[in-house]
Amino acid sequence: MHANETNIQLECLHHVPHSNWAYLYDKDTFHLRVRTKADNVNEVIAVTGDKYDWDTYHHEQKMLKVATDQFFDYWEVSVKPEHRRFSYGFRFHSGDETVWMIETGIFRQQPGPPGGYYDRPYIHEIDLFRAPEWAKSAIFYQIMPERFANGDPDNDPKEISIWGEKPATESFFGGDIQGIIDHLDYLADLGITAIYLTPIFEAPSNHKYDTTDYKKVDPHFGDLELLKTFVKAAHSRQIRVVLDAVFNHISAKSPQFRDVIEHGELSKFAGWFHIHSYPVEVREGNPNYDAFGFFAQMPKLNTSNPETREFLLDIAGYWLQEVGIDGWRLDVANEIDHAFWRDFRKLVKDINPEAYIIGEVWNDSLRWLQGDQFDSVMNYPLSDRLIEYIRNSELDARTFAAHISHLLMRYPQQANEVLFNLLASHDTPRILTLLEGDSQKLKLAIAFLFTFTGTPCIFYGDEIGLEGEADPDCRKCMIWEEEEQNRDLFECYKLLIHLRKEFPALRTGRFRFLKAEEQERPFVYERRDEHSHFTIWMNPSEQPASLSLALEGRWRDALNGEPVDAAEDHLQVHLEPFCFKILVKEQTQE
Repeated sequence: MHANETNIQLECLHHVPHSNWAYLYDKDTFHLRVRTKADNVNEVIAVTGDKYDWDTYHHEQKMLKVATDQFFDYWEVSVKPEHRRFSYGFRFHSGDETVWMIETGIFRQQPGPPGGYYDRPYIHEIDLFRAPEWAKSAIFYQIMPERFANGDPDNDPKEISIWGEKPATESFFGGDIQGIIDHLDYLADLGITAIYLTPIFEAPSNHKYDTTDYKKVDPHFGDLELLKTFVKAAHSRQIRVVLDAVFNHISAKSPQFRDVIEHGELSKFAGWFHIHSYPVEVREGNPNYDAFGFFAQMPKLNTSNPETREFLLDIAGYWLQEVGIDGWRLDVANEIDHAFWRDFRKLVKDINPEAYIIGEVWNDSLRWLQGDQFDSVMNYPLSDRLIEYIRNSELDARTFAAHISHLLMRYPQQANEVLFNLLASHDTPRILTLLEGDSQKLKLAIAFLFTFTGTPCIFYGDEIGLEGEADPDCRKCMIWEEEEQNRDLFECYKLLIHLRKEFPALRTGRFRFLKAEEQERPFVYERRDEHSHFTIWMNPSEQPASLSLALEGRWRDALNGEPVDAAEDHLQVHLEPFCFKILVKEQTQE
């Protein structure tokens, strides 16, 4: 069959029988996805059956168009096979034309099943990628302990800057674990349910990403007993705690690396690192060993070395058991071998199956999200696209929707439900600064964040309007004087967090764009499950906008409860510049 024999663009049809195209969603449900050229196919049917008795167990299911990007439409269906196995193919319709696709090719007539069809021989529950259930509902808050609050001046570094001064790269301000404990009620009031702490283990820097002792809380932050007190106090408020593990590199001042400097290739730790020649040295700023970037003070660890692996895995288990933390965020995770992370996951999940594992990976992360390594990654691609759209008035809604849809199709649904969604972090400029200091634009961004699929995270101080350029400026001290905080912004965060926590549809419901047109800026999308149906209307433009959609039923504003006028099953919504509305459908009484 040749492409010119049909209007269906055959070269655009795509499916692979694994990863994000065919995967087990829960112990009984399998998801199938297939791709077609955008606006080229009217209907897609998934045809399934049991290869041992096709006639008895044959089903046909219409697939739902769940996403569209710049070039393609994506279709999805849930399959619940009777005997934990099934074979399948796809039937595509465009006008009067029909095309079949199975594993062995593309055909005009249905190939006789099940030979040549895609095949799922048996569904094993043990192979299911299952992320912690609590992470789907979590509201995270990222804290750099050194900059959050100084709760105990007695443990301050010798040279300390005045709290609130402009930070320099080497500045110390005295923030500590006691300071976090002192403000747990503030976080609980905001609606936070999980805290991610940047590293707290002994290190010479203020950021602590250059560890010298992985089993010691940095004395400027507190000690082991204070950390236990903090975790217990957080847990008493239903707030979980995730720590930062820096396993890619270590401090050049660590005992292990100092031993290599002293004894060279005779050091018992020589195999712990990637040393190119001896003696170990730094010439004109360039180390003769692998490091994080080219930072000589952070030599890279050799995680394929058995002793190094055992050392690091012991640390991972120690803090889970000794303190009862709820997970790990893994620094520079993409520069460590996959074999290490598989061992890491097994150890962590054996200790606590509900521990949440977040990898720092800035790009497409499918390799790490197959159920054998991480539960989640830091979703910088999402924040990049969202910030770019709000800032760049030249982009239109269709382009934005295409970008977001493309990101959603990268991963299985259960991975999307717990992706670590953030607008900014200690490694980026502050979100309010990126949005030109416009708190109205920030409100629009957080409305998207808290009504989107994934696990949202707030960088400390963003909720009260903290600004800052790139590191070190983004690592300013938290402002605690209410008169200096943007309380209107705080209340907006609080309101949106409360709404997300109240309705599961905003956390795990289906996401789909309903309106995103070319040469227009406003857009509309929905979140829905079997209990609730939300539509979110956004206007990221300088001009007011009036939007209309054909939607049945009665709707009300989810934030203030006011009913929305509808005429002949059409909703008409007016939006001021850079404003949004979240509507929820009224439940009808049966």
